[in-house]
Amino acid sequence: PLTSPIAPPPSSSDWTLLFWTSLAVVVPVIITLWCSAQRSKRKTHMKDFFRKSKHGWHYTDLFNKPTYCCVCSQHILQGAFCDCCGVCADEQCLRRADRGLSCKEIMAPSSPDGAMGHRWVRGNVPLASYCAACKQQCGTQPKLCDLRCVWCQTTVHDDCMHSVADADQCDLGEFHSLIIPPHYLYHVNKLRRRHPEEYSKLASSCGSGWTPVLVLANTRSGNNMGEALLGEFRTILNPVQVFDLSELAPSKALQLCTLLPPGSVRVLVCGGDGTVGWVLDAIDGMKLKGQDQFMPRVTILPLGTGNDLSNTLGWGAGYAGEIPVEQVLRNILDAEVVKMDRWKVQVASKGLYFRKPKVLSMNNYFSVGPDALMALNFHTHREKTPSFFSSRIINKAVYFLYGTKDCLVQECKDLDKRIELELDGERVALPSLEGIIVCNIGYWGGGCRLWEGMGDEPCPLDDGLLEVVGVFGSFHCAQIQVKLANPVRLGQAHTVRLVLKSSKMPMQVDGEPWAQGPCTITITHKTQALMLYHSSEQTDDDEDESSRG
Repeated sequence: PLTSPIAPPPSSSDWTLLFWTSLAVVVPVIITLWCSAQRSKRKTHMKDFFRKSKHGWHYTDLFNKPTYCCVCSQHILQGAFCDCCGVCADEQCLRRADRGLSCKEIMAPSSPDGAMGHRWVRGNVPLASYCAACKQQCGTQPKLCDLRCVWCQTTVHDDCMHSVADADQCDLGEFHSLIIPPHYLYHVNKLRRRHPEEYSKLASSCGSGWTPVLVLANTRSGNNMGEALLGEFRTILNPVQVFDLSELAPSKALQLCTLLPPGSVRVLVCGGDGTVGWVLDAIDGMKLKGQDQFMPRVTILPLGTGNDLSNTLGWGAGYAGEIPVEQVLRNILDAEVVKMDRWKVQVASKGLYFRKPKVLSMNNYFSVGPDALMALNFHTHREKTPSFFSSRIINKAVYFLYGTKDCLVQECKDLDKRIELELDGERVALPSLEGIIVCNIGYWGGGCRLWEGMGDEPCPLDDGLLEVVGVFGSFHCAQIQVKLANPVRLGQAHTVRLVLKSSKMPMQVDGEPWAQGPCTITITHKTQALMLYHSSEQTDDDEDESSRG
């Protein structure tokens, strides 16, 4: 009979190979786990240290350009940098840097003659910076060299410092009209009588046309760009002007407006339309406190997904770092002030007569129907897995999928039978619609012009009128967005009233969706906000002239 061959016992070379293979797999895993644990431990330790420091330290495992320690002058890979003054230090020198190198002073007295001296930090000057004395490029040597003023951003070679007189004044640089000088806050703190007239007198020392800007950034908006933007603005401006809305509510941040000359302040909101609405509600709160004269002018750096208000005001549909923050500040200097209507949306649920109606503020639009359904589905899934929705491209793809699904299901059909519409008290006969959109601004649905797309001139933002249109379904919405169709024009009105007679319908105000049962919705004028409008055509003309020059 046939017998199966017996396998020879493993030789010593086989055991050696198995040993080294196992070692090659296990050792990297152990090293990775150890490094991860050390990094986590180090970050926890650093976070506690940074919280107590006067510097705005940020730890990094790898600097994005050649960086040298301001204490030992050695090249560093792992260490920390201050996003306010630009000081860099490796881990070993971090405590010495924190004790020995001072940061930007947000409040400090000026010299007896009212002048402000430069505040120099040595090394790590920005790329493509030029010496104020000899006009040659700075920071080209592979070592800690050259100096930068943390206020005016002037850079000087080490060898050229002798030509920069000690008495040379710091004029705060290109953005002096946007920066709150430390001596202004020092004198405000010394005032016995806090009065707007006193602030105006102090403002004369800051130069003519002084319009300080406050930066309010939502670090949760967009592609997590908020934190990096905060650091870039702290570098250029006084750190006291820059606020993280995840740590401080806008109502608290805007109290700084009451220490500045009335009507001079501009507020840059870095975030989506929801963040802008949050800030505008806080400004309305200032009115209730009798602080109308301190109301700031609001401008936007769009970080969210929709950004229809930002688009309407000329600031674009989304910011992804395509222009430097210096250009953002230049655009703010050139912007013009416009008024924008804000509206009150009252939702009174049917049968709940003893409960107060839900009251919402509206800047952009109110809608009921397929676009609100897409927003509701998107919002529900983002709440469950927020990390999945960190990319603007993914967000738009998800919206597309929900729109495609609704084209097949048609959850909002027969809306005209379930809802009544009144414009300024007059009943409007509805065609066979699936959705109604009430617009205050020119853009809707992430960059689509609803009313202007029908051949009209852009509707003014302060005319006290709302534009009301209807859509036949999700497919019709998609056609409108690619300019293959127009919405159904239902009219304009000062007051809009909708009555949902039966069943639940998805609704949204400025991208905040919810499912609503039978109710009466009344939209009336609330107030006006002062916004900054950016004309991109003007900027293009300026760029053309400069290129010709």
